[in-house]
Amino acid sequence: MNAGRYGKVAVLMGGPSAEREVSLKSGNAVLAALTRAGVDAHAIDAGRDVIPVLERGGFDRAFIALHGRFGEDGVVQGALETLGLPYTGSGVLGCALSMDKLRCKQLWKGCGIATPAFEVLDAETRFDQVVERLGLPIFVKPAREGSSIGITKVKQPGELERAWETAARYDDLVIAEQAIVGPEITAALLGDQVLPLIRLETVTEFYDYDAKYLRDDTRYHCPSGLAGREERRVQRLARQAFAALDCGGWGRVDFMLDRNGEPYVLEANTVPGMTDHSLVPMAARAAGMDFDALVLRILDTSLTREGARRGPG
Repeated sequence: MNAGRYGKVAVLMGGPSAEREVSLKSGNAVLAALTRAGVDAHAIDAGRDVIPVLERGGFDRAFIALHGRFGEDGVVQGALETLGLPYTGSGVLGCALSMDKLRCKQLWKGCGIATPAFEVLDAETRFDQVVERLGLPIFVKPAREGSSIGITKVKQPGELERAWETAARYDDLVIAEQAIVGPEITAALLGDQVLPLIRLETVTEFYDYDAKYLRDDTRYHCPSGLAGREERRVQRLARQAFAALDCGGWGRVDFMLDRNGEPYVLEANTVPGMTDHSLVPMAARAAGMDFDALVLRILDTSLTREGARRGPG
């Protein structure tokens, strides 16, 4: 491998979002992998001054390890486009759509891709009527946060308004989503490849922040235990759901399977976690790819973007 072909790489991490701490863990893991591979990589804590920092640094490309708003919603991607700096992962539109759970679900629904029934909640909502329409349990989510931040599983009718208040502390756009009772499955995408599926098993009510990053009793099944035909079906659906959002490069699509094994798309992630608890590295290992090789494959997506921008010749 010619590490020099990447030039000077900025690893963007941290940032101002609610997922800052997770992003720092991801970014430092990525930085260590790139350094081991001989890449000239540098950590950049991406604050509001990230544009002049990158301009002064003389970087050739950026590895985005930012989670949540500012880093995963198209904002930093737009800044990098303005600078003419190639970067990893999806572009502005794909990131913006993926970060907004409401628009994701509206788009998927329009494409005929199954996603759980949902409604928008606000101060004027008749919460009792939402319960009648969606049934219980219901998940209440800030529409533009990740890492399960601000999510509540509502099991009793009287809990819905309080769950909305909790989510509204993180975002003024809040959705209620019908709970699908069954296995939770995640599909990691890397270029044109969908990696082996992972089935999640938690002792908590759902795959929340603690289960993702802090607990050691969350179980990850890879192989997923699905029959081959069903696994391939979910993988195809992951590609379709990702492409519908104009996403590419790498990412993750999450599903719930109902009691009949029918898959419902929950959300797409354009900059998934790269920590020791993260799912994409786990799926890559199952495909025979270690962490360092995965990081280089992701960095290669910036080369593809650079080539597309230059065009032929």
